Amino acid sequence: MSSTHHPMPGVPRDTRRRVGLLGGSFNPAHEGHRHVSLEALKRLGLDEVWWLVSPQNPLKSGDGMEPLAARLARARKLGRHPRIRVEAPELLLGTRYTLDTVQALKRLYPRARFVWLMGADILPQLVHWEGWRDLFGAIVIAAFARPGWGYAALQSAAPRAFARYRLDAGQARQLADRGPPAWCFIPSRLDSHSATAIRAVRPKRTRTKGKTISDPIRPLPDGSNPASAQLALVRRSLEDDKAEDVIVIDLKGKSSFADYMVIASGRSNRQVVAIADHLAERLKQAGQGYIPVEGKPGGDWVLVDAGDVVVHIFRPEPRAFYALEKMWALENDAAVKPKAIKSARRTRAR
Repeated sequence: MSSTHHPMPGVPRDTRRRVGLLGGSFNPAHEGHRHVSLEALKRLGLDEVWWLVSPQNPLKSGDGMEPLAARLARARKLGRHPRIRVEAPELLLGTRYTLDTVQALKRLYPRARFVWLMGADILPQLVHWEGWRDLFGAIVIAAFARPGWGYAALQSAAPRAFARYRLDAGQARQLADRGPPAWCFIPSRLDSHSATAIRAVRPKRTRTKGKTISDPIRPLPDGSNPASAQLALVRRSLEDDKAEDVIVIDLKGKSSFADYMVIASGRSNRQVVAIADHLAERLKQAGQGYIPVEGKPGGDWVLVDAGDVVVHIFRPEPRAFYALEKMWALENDAAVKPKAIKSARRTRAR
């Protein structure tokens, strides 16, 4: 096969690299893809991550799908890392389903050690994939925590079917050297970017005299209000809805995706969802525009993305399981717990 018609140009057939495969439509590619890739390089000890941009996801409609060339171009621009490769190998491999693509790449690179990478939000969908059981037998899998998806996702059918092959997160660096079936859930730091949310705020493309006109993607969401004002609004909303154990983590200078992370608890799935809905509505009324909310179907962990302030609302059990406060490992003075809500209410009542 000539280099000009090679599915992964520049990769020798006898490579022994430890490679993470991140497949998908990338419609569009976003910082969440890059975040998972960098976490995989670090946590799994990989040499490279390959972004496999699919011509068309068989589980998704073609409506709203950008042309493959546009998706590839954006992904390459966003990848911007010497150990991330972006290609569309299925065009040359002639494959459509993930299992077929994985098997074809293993035949091409028999000495490479591949790991399939995915967000935890994909775990409940796996049972709808063609040959999903065979996929577990063909390649080791690493699933990374996604906002709103983790604790509930691990209870879905596919993870339960292969529960005995799950490695502890502390063994993640061994995954690439394991033979399948083997998989691992990585409760890493979270990135709230979502292709679905980005598409929801992108202006629709219009056609005029045969030309496609596309406006630039608007920021997600509108972060025109100062972070301190957003934080004050978030605190008031959580207090009004009786959220418990509210923690504020100052991310300024530590993260590029937000200035503050707020973590709170609701006593039940219903209360968690209600707290999130009310918060999103109040942010909209304050002029914040579109507010992405993820995780409502499960109700164990819901994320509300206000731009400068990202809010995680948990039931107590998932919150203890993920322990985001400890995961960020910030100094005590960076995680400030506001005055207890109950105490504040008692003061006003007097």
